[in-house]
Order: sequence, then structure tokens, then C-alpha cells
Amino acid sequence: MTIQTTPHLNFRGDAREALEFYGSAFGGHTVITTYAEVGMPADAPGADAVVFGLVVAENGFRVMGYDIPGRTEGSIAGGGATRRENNATITDQALFVSVGSESLAELQGPWDALATDAVIVEPLAASAWSAGFGMLTDRFGVTWSFSVTAR
Repeated sequence: MTIQTTPHLNFRGDAREALEFYGSAFGGHTVITTYAEVGMPADAPGADAVVFGLVVAENGFRVMGYDIPGRTEGSIAGGGATRRENNATITDQALFVSVGSESLAELQGPWDALATDAVIVEPLAASAWSAGFGMLTDRFGVTWSFSVTAR
């Protein structure tokens, strides 16, 4: 038996844009299903919002997301600020999405893509515990933690 964990992000109206952005950043295939496609009347408010979204890439990257019904304001649900202070990460966010690879080179492309209009918490560079570590909060309010993983 194999168990797989996939982060599921809850958006407030911009899930489609976010998932397409992540698909582009990680080279993945995006699947989007709207509320109308699963039975909501097409003229109902929010019918065109995402009820099921998935990004899958051949490199193993996976993320899911949807739009919270009736919520169209603010950033990602559970969002908040993350910053570095006195060599510690200070946050009021419920979660980070962690991305790991065996090489800094493999992380650089997705990092550069996500860094567009992002708040850089910690630049992607060698650290005391890793050949590469970085943290950013993207334009959708999702905080990503990148690290080169040990073999």
C-alpha cells in the first residue's frame, strides 16, 4: 500500500489563477472543475468558482485547491504574515507548503517563478542546515518553504 499526502489550499475566489500559476511554476498539468460542472445552476453566484483543482507534475509536485463557497475577499484561508526575526521564523499562518529537492539547481526555477510579486521571507541560499533553503509568501498568500534535502 502507498500513501500520498497532497496539500489542499483553500482560496477565496482566486483558486483557478493560483493553480494555473503553480502549474506553470512547477511544470505541471492542471485540472479544474467548477461548481457548475458538479450541479450548481450555471447562473448562481459562484458557479464558475473552483470546487476541485489539482496540479500534478512529473517531478512529483502535487497541490490541490478550491474556492470556499461564498468567499471572495481576502487572501488564502488561514493566511497571515510570516517574517524572520532574530534568526527565527515568526508566523500566524496555519501552514507552509514545503518543497524539497536533492539539488539547489532543481529548486531555482520554481523559486524564481513563485518569487514574482512575492514577499521573500528568507532568500534561497545555502544555510546552516541545508545546501539550500528559502521561504517566501506568494502573491496568493501561500507561504512556501524550499530546501535541499539530504540523501
